[in-house]
Amino acid sequence: MTRASLNRTLRRAYFWLGLVLVVSLASKFADRIPGLAGTPIERAALDLYDYLKDMALVFVTVVAAYLANVFQKRSKFVESLEEEWRGIVRTKSALYTYCEKPYVSTDDYLAAFCRISETIDNMRIVYANAGETESLVGLYPYAPLHDMRRALQSLDPRKHPDIAAEDKKLAREAILQSFYALRETMLEELDLDAPAHPLLISAGRRLKQTGATRSAKAQQQRQRARQERTPSPKPDVDAFLARIYQAEQGLDGSIDSAVRVAER
Repeated sequence: MTRASLNRTLRRAYFWLGLVLVVSLASKFADRIPGLAGTPIERAALDLYDYLKDMALVFVTVVAAYLANVFQKRSKFVESLEEEWRGIVRTKSALYTYCEKPYVSTDDYLAAFCRISETIDNMRIVYANAGETESLVGLYPYAPLHDMRRALQSLDPRKHPDIAAEDKKLAREAILQSFYALRETMLEELDLDAPAHPLLISAGRRLKQTGATRSAKAQQQRQRARQERTPSPKPDVDAFLARIYQAEQGLDGSIDSAVRVAER
């Protein structure tokens, strides 16, 4: 279920829910509406209100089950779309690798072609063709995938045994351009939000300083003291771990000091 169909379904559900509430409110106060008091319409309205009140639990249960089914369909659609996008990314990488190889074989081409063919066909489990009817095939929903396929087919070693580097570069650029066009449009369906804490600068680095809180250091000391009261079953292993850590960090000092640094 796409975002547009989900919104249409929710609008219909809200409309009928609001209509029921308005009718229920009007039935409740029918005796206070001028011209209705003491008329058959008033009695019918009160009977309708009693019916709605008695059926309120059933009504709420049906609406809740319906909306749960709607959101479940939406969740499954999003999962399928995410899996399809992962397949497109892997396909782009496979085609890019093919274009970057100095020498390609028929097996390389067939592997890349099968990958893009599978990706194109897998789109069928996510989207129907645009304008598809019982008598018309319609248009493939994301044409850049076929552009990627055609770019790959221009490098078929069976038809072009001597592929020039310029031709590979042109096909590679066409594949990347098609992929970027897909990324700009296809991911809109996922309702992606910007991260709350992005890192937008180049050469970013950690701003936190080395160290820990006093409570953490005190807990560390308590754990060390408790461990030192028990003899080590394998002191050679402890010494080995301390030594390789010291070598990795480029530290100078005793093994005991290296162990303490490693624990921080």
